[in-house]
Amino acid sequence: MQEFNDVRGLIIDMDGVLWHGDRAQTGIGDFFQALRNRQLPFVLATNNASMTAEQYVAKLAGMGVEVGVHEILTSGMATALYLAQRYQPQSTRVFVIGGIGARQPLIDLGFTLTGLNDTEPQTRAHLVVCGMDRELSWDKLATATLNLRAGAHFIGTNGDMSLPTERGETHGNGAILAALTATTGVKPMIIGKPEPIIYRQALGLLNTPPERTIAIGDRLDTDILGAVRTDIRSLMVLSGVSSRADVEAADFGPTWIVPDIRDVTRMLLDLPA
Repeated sequence: MQEFNDVRGLIIDMDGVLWHGDRAQTGIGDFFQALRNRQLPFVLATNNASMTAEQYVAKLAGMGVEVGVHEILTSGMATALYLAQRYQPQSTRVFVIGGIGARQPLIDLGFTLTGLNDTEPQTRAHLVVCGMDRELSWDKLATATLNLRAGAHFIGTNGDMSLPTERGETHGNGAILAALTATTGVKPMIIGKPEPIIYRQALGLLNTPPERTIAIGDRLDTDILGAVRTDIRSLMVLSGVSSRADVEAADFGPTWIVPDIRDVTRMLLDLPA
């Protein structure tokens, strides 16, 4: 096993790593204190696009952890940035399934968001962006379907089929994407993990070389596979979705496996000064 001794930056998942729903993982405070003591830069990169960076900062503050907005990267933010680099925001209309975390980054970058009744040729969307939506309705699915059938490009903030919560594992955004693909035949482009887009954006924020950067996550099929595709090392915690049995059954895997972030903290404390 490789030694954990040459890390210069971390890309850290949140759901299943730092918390389950609104319940913080034991040791979360010590983990972040170790990061600060080591002056180790990090980006909290999550596939969950339901909240804004500011809301994640507030959620962590409620758990006794202080981070800055610049240390957060959601798949909603990554999606908006990716689209702004490829479309003219001021002339591009977007229909969004998802919460404020998917909508606000697009608004911030100048995109026009369309509504449920904007399906005529002069008002319909050029893009359909779909993120996790806790207020999903038939009307939202119908509007997305009409736009996709009219030729809108289909973008998924992430493809997670499940989401760990304090009540257990529930459906994720991938289930919504699957429903829209089933009715339209259009497959979405995925921005979040396991695609390398969000990891590459995180590397840009960290300004650390890939070979000295480590991704921490709980899902083999997203966090770890995304790291493999980005050619960076990874550490999987067993406090979320995936298990050792999942790793043994796969043809890829993390560089390290530990039970939870308390073990990661011990690894950080053992780093050479």
